[in-house]
Amino acid sequence: MQRIFLIYFLLLINALAACSQDSTQINKKAEEALAFCTANEYNTDFCILIDMKIHSGKYRMFVYDFNTQKVERKALCAHGCGKGDRMSSGEQPLFGNEEGSLLTSLGKYKLGIRSYSQWGISVHYKMHGLEPTNSKAFKRIIVLHSHTPVPETEIYPSHLPMGWSFGCPVTDDKTMTYLDAKLKDSKKPVLLWIYY
Repeated sequence: MQRIFLIYFLLLINALAACSQDSTQINKKAEEALAFCTANEYNTDFCILIDMKIHSGKYRMFVYDFNTQKVERKALCAHGCGKGDRMSSGEQPLFGNEEGSLLTSLGKYKLGIRSYSQWGISVHYKMHGLEPTNSKAFKRIIVLHSHTPVPETEIYPSHLPMGWSFGCPVTDDKTMTYLDAKLKDSKKPVLLWIYY
């Protein structure tokens, strides 16, 4: 019995340490994001951070509130499946900026106009890549959208299935409904930042 308790205790400590590390990384990125948003006249109330280093079955999309300095909402987010000899897996996402690659591109994005989507809640937001690593995003039709099968809760240790994203950040319908309300109300561009 003591051995089971010890194993459980060690697993709990390990999980808490991982959460603390994720939180530190998010806060660091949020600090950099706020500096970018302030300097470039973007929305300084919130941003969207996506940490692709986090397991795809765990929350890795974070809506960060700059005013409270806290994560306001977190969600699952699919990464691009890739194709040919550049295929992502649930365990190991690959990244690229090439047209037709079906890969996620790392970097900062300005979220653009709201438009119709054939997926999820039928809404997507255009994404304009701001760095060399994602400069072709708009031409590649990389957009923020939802897909109905994406779960609202973590599925770890399982990964999200490949094929739900051809390079777009794809989340669940409830999160997209929440984001849509926030993005429609924003008077300034909103930053979305995908990093690894």
